[in-house]
Order: sequence, then structure tokens, then C-alpha cells
Amino acid sequence: MRIVSLRTAHTQAPFGPVRVAERGWDRTRGLLGRPRISGSEGLLITRCSSVHTVGMRYAIDVVFLDRHGCVARVVEGLNPMRMAICLGAASVLELAAGQARRLALRPGLQLMGW
Repeated sequence: MRIVSLRTAHTQAPFGPVRVAERGWDRTRGLLGRPRISGSEGLLITRCSSVHTVGMRYAIDVVFLDRHGCVARVVEGLNPMRMAICLGAASVLELAAGQARRLALRPGLQLMGW
């Protein structure tokens, strides 16, 4: 997986590292079986419009992005054994719980750097 730093259109301060899951197994596995993400780490899953937290032991923030990298929906604190979906989303950014709010990610905001 390649690793990138992302930034929003309204601030030049990057956050990351963000792993980009583009291949089949990486996209399917997501964060399952990985250590808890912390700080501004994240996982960007391409070609994805829904996620689940079955088998996870911690909550995450889920940021759905459209094909232009604009935030379409933010789900804060998605607990284990839950699912989130966003019709029309092209990618999903998974962050540590609380990071979406700290980074002020909200619908309409564009992410760049990937």
C-alpha cells in the first residue's frame, strides 16, 4: 500500500500518514487485524461506498468521499459490529475516533493529496 499525506482545501496543514487501499485484499481487509490507528493516521479505501466494523475492537470515524474527493458524509464514532453506507460515495477514509471533528471534516469539504 502506498502512503500519502492529505490536506483540506481550506488549510495547507497535512495530516497522515494515510495508507491507500487500492488492491482487492487490502480493500477487503481494511483495518481488520491491524493495530488501533492513532493520531491523524488513516486508511483510505478506494472504490468503496460502505464499511463495517464487524470483528473490530474499537470505534472509528468514517468519512465518505465522492469521486472528486469532496466529503459526502461523516460518521463519527462508528462502534464495533456496525455498518455505514453512503450511496454515491467513491472512497472511504477511516480515522481514529474523534479525528474527523478535530480535523473539521464536514460535507462539501475537499480533500487533496491522494
